[in-house]
Order: sequence, then C-alpha cells, then structure tokens
Amino acid sequence: MCHVRKSHLFGGICLITCFILSFNFYWPRRYQLTRSGSPPICGVRVSHDTITPLKGQRTFIISAYKDNREGNIIRILGIVHHQKVKELYCYFCCNSNTNVYPTRAGIDIHQDRFGFPYGLADIICTEPPDCRAEFVSVHWSPSEVVHNLTSFRIRNRDPGQFTANFTVCFSTMFGNYSNVLQFIQTIEMYKILGAQKVTVYLNNCSRQMEEVLQYYTEEGTVEVIPWHIQRYLKPSKRWRYPSDGTEIGYYGQISALNDCIYRNMYSSKFVVLNDQDEIILPFKHRTWDTMMESLQRENPKVGIFLFENHIFPQTVVSNGTFTDTSSWNRVPGSNLLQYIHREPDRPNYFNARKMILDPRAVIQTSVHSTLKQYKNSKYVPLETALVYHCRGPLQRNLNRSSLIKDDNIWRYNESLIRNVNGMLNHFLT
Repeated sequence: MCHVRKSHLFGGICLITCFILSFNFYWPRRYQLTRSGSPPICGVRVSHDTITPLKGQRTFIISAYKDNREGNIIRILGIVHHQKVKELYCYFCCNSNTNVYPTRAGIDIHQDRFGFPYGLADIICTEPPDCRAEFVSVHWSPSEVVHNLTSFRIRNRDPGQFTANFTVCFSTMFGNYSNVLQFIQTIEMYKILGAQKVTVYLNNCSRQMEEVLQYYTEEGTVEVIPWHIQRYLKPSKRWRYPSDGTEIGYYGQISALNDCIYRNMYSSKFVVLNDQDEIILPFKHRTWDTMMESLQRENPKVGIFLFENHIFPQTVVSNGTFTDTSSWNRVPGSNLLQYIHREPDRPNYFNARKMILDPRAVIQTSVHSTLKQYKNSKYVPLETALVYHCRGPLQRNLNRSSLIKDDNIWRYNESLIRNVNGMLNHFLT
C-alpha cells in the first residue's frame, strides 16, 4: 500500500515538473520570471553615452524623446545602415517596471544621407496604453530577454517652461579645432544678440579650446555633448559620399543637428542652427529678439527662417582702429573685427542658408533646410540679416576691389570688445 502511494506521488511530481518545463519552454521569454522569482526589469544597463551601439545590429542609438505633438509617440534618434536595418522593436517597461511591452518600430531614414551607407533614422514606436515608461530599449527581435538590453531614458516626458529664448547648436567640432579667439568672439556675439545657451557637439579640439569650453560650461553658457562617432563608424570630412570606405558624412552632422533640436525642444523658444564660424547678423535690428518678433509678426504661419550665407574671406584683412584689444594677441585664432569684406554671390550656385527655427515646428532637419515640419519656411531677405561666415575664401581669384565692403559687425565693437576682455581677464589669469 505504501509502495503504491509512493509511485503516485512520484508520478505527480513528474507531471508537475513536465508542466513547468513545457510552460517555460513555450511561454515567450520576455515574460519569464528570473531565477529569484522577480519579474524582469528595464534599465539595468542605462546608457549615458551620446552614441550607443546595439550589438550586431548596425544600429547606434543617440537619444529617445517623447513626441508630445503626436500622442503616444516615442521618437528614438538612431544612426542605421540604410540597407541592412529593416526591423526593430521597442521594449517598454510599464507599471513600476513589472510589465514588459515589445512593439514594432517604424524606421524612417532621413532623406539627406548624401550617398553614405549610414544615416540618421527616426525609430518610432507607440507607447502602450496606460503606460508611462521612464526607459525604452531597442532590439531587432520581439522576444529578447529584457534585462540583456541597454535602456535609454525617455526625454521630454514633461515639457517645462522655456529657460532660453535662443539656443545655438554647433555640429560638429572636429579636426582638432583650435581657432580660440574667433570662438570666444562668436560666443560673446551670440550673447549680445540674445542667445542664452550654446550646445556644442564635440568630437575633438585643441587643449586650449578645451579650456575655453570648460570656462563657458562653468559660466552656464555652453553645454558640451561628447560626440565620439569615430569609435563606431568611419566618418568623412565631406558632406557627399566620396566612395572611399567612409560610412557617414561630415562626422554625423545631421544626426547632431536633429538631436539638438529635440534636446532643446521645450527649453528654448528658438533654436539657431549654424557652425562655429558663422553668426546671423541683423541689419534692421540690434538683437535676435527684436528681429524675430518682427519676422513672426509679419509671417504668423512660418516656423523656419532661413538666412543667406555670405563668405567673409580671412585672406582679406582690414585694420580698423580698436582700442583695448592688446590681450587678444595672446590668444590663437582669427580676429573677426578684421574681416569686413564679403564675396559677391556666385551665379548658378546654391546659397547654403542657415536657420533660426521654432523647434516645436520641426520633425526632421537637414543642414540648410528642414525636411519635415509642421509650419512653413521663409527665406529672410538680405536687407534684414545675413550669415556672417568668416573662413577661407570660396572665390580665390577675386581681388579686394571685387569684394563687397560690409562692416555691419562693427556696430557691435564696443560691446564685443568689452565682453571679450571681460572673459579673457578671467580666463588668462
């Protein structure tokens, strides 16, 4: 009798064991319990890098953003191989990280890839109903073990008040950038014009330039975003693919510009997209505030304003009479006040305009225009403002008499000299 009971007990144990094993085998891996009996959680490995590679997926995640303009959309900015990345899934952890929801992502590769194998993509997922996820993960499979994935914090979850009227986005500082004096003058000009913040996507620069960035970071003017894209891809210094084995154009400039728009979408009234050797200079107005107030009043349906780019070649020097600039000789780089001659427009050439835009009106941007937007764009006439672009000449055969004298920047001499000297008094001591 006792022998029979032992047999039945053993059989029952076997039956239960088989049931558990089959349950674990057939039940999707993403819903299985861990060995300790607790549910899997997101955010075990939270990325704090600007560019994060997804292992074996030819995908590099930059940041994830809640797009409050489109309901429950989470827009993840990523760099992908345009031919080999066809399917991705977003993993959301909801309800105190106890429920895991994989959803298939839409992959929208930006149009302006310029022939390079890798380009920026919007990886778009719909957040599950009644879910307020703090983190999201991305993978090519809908049945991956969640705690094996890297998580990304979802930014812009709660839009706040503006902390800046104008944020300037630099992308990208590379090539051991060392034009320190021009950079300082440019930052001080931005402050005079009305900018409260400058975001710099930094690949590399000189040692002294690093010290300048540190100074402005501590001051609260500059935010430095590390941009070490060469760790993962072969970046080109050119904007169009030269068929030389490089993988992404101009050090991922378009990726940085788009990230800067979303990063500042709810903290800045306007975002200014230009390079560190460019300044949008008004003619009719003294500051960007009054200029944009006028432009918006005249163009209520416009959210993107494009300004003509004009080259002020550094090969043509004008020696104006400026007092109290002796300390500038101790700083390497070009002096903007010496360059007041610009090249005339070239017939049949595209004018590479730069932008001041309402970031909430933009979905995708390229370098010289937006690609997808909610509001209209407008070309701003030259009599209103231009992009003062101080660099090497594009029309090298022009002599001085063929250039156009334009000393508009001298309108700001007094303020600019005072501000630069104030900065250098702290920086050089």
